[in-house]
Amino acid sequence: MHDENPGAIVSGSIIAGDYDIYDINTDVTDTRKRMGLLAQHPCPLPMSVFENVAYGLRIHNLGRKNEIRGRVEHYLNLVGLWDEVKDKLHSSPARLSLGQQQRLCLARGLATEPEFILGDEATSSLDPISTKKIEELFFKLREKYTIILVTHILRQARRLADYIVFMYLGEVIEAGPADEFFKNPKHQLTKDYIAGSFS
Repeated sequence: MHDENPGAIVSGSIIAGDYDIYDINTDVTDTRKRMGLLAQHPCPLPMSVFENVAYGLRIHNLGRKNEIRGRVEHYLNLVGLWDEVKDKLHSSPARLSLGQQQRLCLARGLATEPEFILGDEATSSLDPISTKKIEELFFKLREKYTIILVTHILRQARRLADYIVFMYLGEVIEAGPADEFFKNPKHQLTKDYIAGSFS
């Protein structure tokens, strides 16, 4: 996302499957298609509920015109939103609650058939009920997708994580399986964080 920013400097590698996303020969559009993003605040596109999900299908040619409606319904069902919006498909997403908007954004991201779901504090702006719904979706979706979440909520990391990378001031402090991370942290900074000495 930062490749268009003047002065942005990138070093190192990020390997997604069998390729480096920062390699000069990497197709950026294809890479973006492989990743669905769920931002900190819901960011529906300025179009109808239906078109938010159909947009990615159309630009990536992921369905004929007569298949689009069925696919939109499928992804809205997948995120538990279809019954709530089936009579509002041509309305603005601004009329939906924040939790509904976040699930709509997840449906939009899933519609491009990604391999990875990236969640940047995906529940931080949501109420507890909506947070629970998103977390339940992550549990269901992890069978098919690699889900990478950024969270500052330790309880959420305990509930959701299989593997944790703990970062502090831009540095990786510790990484490992979640069970080991919480039960047997190796670094004092990690121990202090888990103990609640700082946040």
